[in-house]
Amino acid sequence: MSSSYDKSFNQSYDNSCDTSSSYDASKSCTKSYENFAPLIQRFIAHIDIERGLSARTVSAYKSDLNNYVLWLSKNRNIRSISDISYKDIDAYISESRDCGLGARTVARRLASIHEWHRFMLAHGDVTSDVSSSIKAPKQPEHLPDVLSIDEVNKVIEAAGNFGSDDEISLRDSALLEFLYATGARISEAVSVKFEDFDLEESVVKLTGKGSKQRLVPLGGCAIRALKKYLQHARPILSSRGKRELPFIFLNKRGNALSRQSAWAVIAEAGKKAGVSQSLHPHTLRHSFATHLIAGGADVRTVQEILGHASVTTTQIYTHISPDALIEAYVMSHPRAK
Repeated sequence: MSSSYDKSFNQSYDNSCDTSSSYDASKSCTKSYENFAPLIQRFIAHIDIERGLSARTVSAYKSDLNNYVLWLSKNRNIRSISDISYKDIDAYISESRDCGLGARTVARRLASIHEWHRFMLAHGDVTSDVSSSIKAPKQPEHLPDVLSIDEVNKVIEAAGNFGSDDEISLRDSALLEFLYATGARISEAVSVKFEDFDLEESVVKLTGKGSKQRLVPLGGCAIRALKKYLQHARPILSSRGKRELPFIFLNKRGNALSRQSAWAVIAEAGKKAGVSQSLHPHTLRHSFATHLIAGGADVRTVQEILGHASVTTTQIYTHISPDALIEAYVMSHPRAK
């Protein structure tokens, strides 16, 4: 095994194997893992290189599959993928639920297992996909957290430190204007480059999941904030770096702004603005989509802008806000007044 897989195994083993067992569980698990490792490595290379999935997604697949095969080797004494049965997978999923993992985590683990077994079948490593009939646990429907338009305005103002013209305030204001104007994911925003912008045409090219690209319109507020940042702030930030970078958003040392730093900017802006809910990376994306649809935008159009593969994903934003629901009730119900 490669050193990266040795490290990955050790991390998963700590969580999956009972080292207090009467037999030498570590040796047993290690030997089994050596049988599975090449198959996992082939699949990981496929989703990383051929499908171009993000590093974060690839890491999640790797973690899920490591946990899965280690559990099989310890609890079911399985040494080969051809020995895995429907009952083994069902037992693994059941134990994952029973140990307190959330439905979303269990569903993600099962999705990783499905993908791996399908890949092995397609490449002739097994003669059937024993995972195909196992269904993920139902997840409770969760409406995304959404800010009101007034709250969005307050958060953006707070990000810019209420009109300050220092380089960090200008950058943060431009970043949040960009996120709300485009509905971009954080990873898409921090990856955007000069070559992706056409400020004269008011569009930006975003690269999303699976390296799929899409053109997204830019509103006037975002364009003005970006131009101000690019003219007055970015040159200062860039001068602190070791070399010129193509990325639009830079940190205070002149390097590319990381996802984590962008998340921190959003969270801090929420606190400054006095927003009651804790802001997370997708809050502005959720708010963008909900406000567009509430304003009359077609769901299919919003799907294209967000880069969703399926319109079903976008339809969650068609929910009616509590305020709108109450207003409609008061206006319509004969005995509401």
